[in-house]
Amino acid sequence: MPSGNGSVYLGLKADINSEAMTTELREAQECDGVEFEAERYVNQFPARKHDHFLIPAGTIHCSGRDTVVLEISATPYIFTFKLWDWGRLGLDGTPRPIHLDRGIENICWDRTTKWVEQALINRSEVIAAKDGWREEQTGLHLSQFIETRRHWFTATVPHDTEGNLNVLNLVEGAEAIVESPTGAFPHTSSTTQNHSSYPRP
Repeated sequence: MPSGNGSVYLGLKADINSEAMTTELREAQECDGVEFEAERYVNQFPARKHDHFLIPAGTIHCSGRDTVVLEISATPYIFTFKLWDWGRLGLDGTPRPIHLDRGIENICWDRTTKWVEQALINRSEVIAAKDGWREEQTGLHLSQFIETRRHWFTATVPHDTEGNLNVLNLVEGAEAIVESPTGAFPHTSSTTQNHSSYPRP
């Protein structure tokens, strides 16, 4: 199982041997009792409340123990390929499916430590602020086609949908009331009913 408290695995370590990593992934999949030592090849970063990690396609990733993740995905018609499942079994008592060949084909081997630290971790920028609220642009990565923004507020905050689809998630606080400026609708959201996060191993 992944080790550490409040962490994510993201991107590859610098100067790893890709052939050795591929061989060890295959051995872990094909040989009973053999585990893949992810920490040898994959960066592990501490994860704190409200951290934002970008994961553009081709970037190896996993959440660690004691981490709750709100995953915002731009993949309605493409896939995440599983490389290693930490030895877990499915409900039938057998190892869960792994997408090893396809996954290895899609690894971007140049997504290593320095690049990940500079390009993917907490790339937030304040784009508007007034008394009682602040709006930040937090991603996604330039290679992706959706955007995420984060609002911090203790007062009423405007939100321009720009005529497009918007998904709102309340991740802290008791509740938020979303109202149309024209009075077309009210909607109340609480952290218990609309928090789209879930625990990972």
